[in-house]
Amino acid sequence: MEAAWRKPVRSAGANNCFEIRLARIVDVRDTKDRAAGHLSLQTYTWAAFLVKVAY
Repeated sequence: MEAAWRKPVRSAGANNCFEIRLARIVDVRDTKDRAAGHLSLQTYTWAAFLVKVAY
């Protein structure tokens, strides 16, 4: 079963954000241009990114 795409809670109702799909790999895509594809990241890379943007 494939993981579902999800929007961050803080962007509810907005179309100018991103979506993520969490599994063994984290996929990230632009909500406005889903057809453009997605970026796949290792979970540790995604975690490091979140640490950097949180501060």
